Amino acid sequence: MQTIVRRILAMIPTLLGVIVSIFVITRVLPGDPARTLAGENAADSVVEKLRVQMGLDKSVWQQFVDYFTGLFRGDLGFAWHTGRPVAEDFATRFPATVELALMALAIGIIVGIPLGILGATQRDRIADHATRIISLLGASMPLFWLGLLVISVFYGTLGWEPAPVGRIDDAINPPTHITGLYLIDSALTGDMIAFKSAFSHLIWPAMVLSVGALAIISRMTRSAMLEVLGQDYIRTAQAKGMSQTRVIGGHALKNASPSIVTVVGLELGQLLGGAVITETIFNWPGIGGYVVESIEATDYAPVQAMTLLAAVIFLVVNLIVDLSQGIFDPKVRNA
Repeated sequence: MQTIVRRILAMIPTLLGVIVSIFVITRVLPGDPARTLAGENAADSVVEKLRVQMGLDKSVWQQFVDYFTGLFRGDLGFAWHTGRPVAEDFATRFPATVELALMALAIGIIVGIPLGILGATQRDRIADHATRIISLLGASMPLFWLGLLVISVFYGTLGWEPAPVGRIDDAINPPTHITGLYLIDSALTGDMIAFKSAFSHLIWPAMVLSVGALAIISRMTRSAMLEVLGQDYIRTAQAKGMSQTRVIGGHALKNASPSIVTVVGLELGQLLGGAVITETIFNWPGIGGYVVESIEATDYAPVQAMTLLAAVIFLVVNLIVDLSQGIFDPKVRNA
């Protein structure tokens, strides 16, 4: 418990640094939010009135104090381009981003870990070379290019993919809101029509988003497995006649798990905070697309809130990953 409390307290200076940094960065960016909101042809008096309403007539220090004290009250600010509080917009859009990121991570785990194990057990053979090429392509392939390619081929040419708009077909009612995740909500309510439509809309952007995570998870799994497979206890288990499946699954993979769990956790934070490109290409109604709209409108509050949220997600995921190491490593558990 002391370790958990110490780690949580250690997160505070990092969060303070993030808050100061994102406030300064948004204020030095070019553009006038009031002018952008009012329009280029608006009268100066209208722009000035908007600037007062947005609090931009105050000094930078006063704006920072207002922003900082607002965070303690749970106030993330007001999104002028949508006309709603940022917290309300986040509550509407965040489940879509979570669902997309979790599906992408699931694909990365389901495909990446077996690929890494195959590469390690077939070292320097054709299968190993193939897995390394797949990892290299996944790590180096630009997401925007891959997303456009998928839409062009599977929607434009083959017609396998639904129109890259929204989370469900327009003709189908969204499932009853329980968690905000359409797949889970439709499964819980037994609405298989909504489930099928939501899955067909989700799977393509999730596959595109998962490419980078798949590559990293595969490479880390291969590296960790190679290190474990060279240990004496693995050779002892093989010498005793233990089956290869049991050696790999029962001994090697278990001891390689800390490294794999670490990279999986980091990838979850990366996917939640970095789905901007994929959501924009597929017109996915998540936080990423919302932030892009906010940047185009020079709207400070949503950008600050998203950056802060991404930082909190990274810190919490890192904390969970560190604490989970004790499950796999007795030395960490007893430290």
